[in-house]
Amino acid sequence: MKTILCYGDSNTYGCKPIGFDQLGEEVIASDLRYGPEQRWPGILQKELGSGFRIIEEGLNGRTTVFDDPVEGVHKNGMTYLVPCLESHAPLDLVLLMLGSNDFKKKFSASAYDIALGLGKLVDMIQGSGAGPGGSSPELLLMCPPPVGKLIQFALMFEGAGPKSEQLAGYLKKIAKQKGCHFMEVANVIEPSDTDGLHYEESSHKILGQAVARYIESNIF
Repeated sequence: MKTILCYGDSNTYGCKPIGFDQLGEEVIASDLRYGPEQRWPGILQKELGSGFRIIEEGLNGRTTVFDDPVEGVHKNGMTYLVPCLESHAPLDLVLLMLGSNDFKKKFSASAYDIALGLGKLVDMIQGSGAGPGGSSPELLLMCPPPVGKLIQFALMFEGAGPKSEQLAGYLKKIAKQKGCHFMEVANVIEPSDTDGLHYEESSHKILGQAVARYIESNIF
């Protein structure tokens, strides 16, 4: 059996598009989560079948390498990455999809900086020894689609649109340099018009199927 770790943010967690002002209502994150069979990792499990085990490690607000002074330092994807890899080892493949939260205004990060952060995470995964027999697991670097039309998140992500459109170009270079697989998610889906960040249920299905086809064709 092949073991695959999905390491990402709210779109790996399965957060539904948010169409209300979170400052005006109490928000319980689990109430806004798609079910296991609706989320793209769940779709991936169904598509790949019993020969694969999919591990979901999605966290709302997770960044690449930034401590979040408001939502908490545990949102830093670099801090938890090595413990996560070691706790789930041996891993045959890691799917890494982060970067969207780095475009929040408070981080003042360029697409170039975010790509470098993801490159650091790639180095950590490839040097982890978390693969079979202490080897490096295969790695698929997934570039999230550019930020869409923002409504209630407009101030939080002010200026994110143009910058997020530049990320794929930099990540292609990172993937080539590091020798890992690369997938541009914008080629198959885009964020919901409801909030410009999260995916509709139909998009989760499309993404899960697309990732499965990529894995079958290019990795295993």
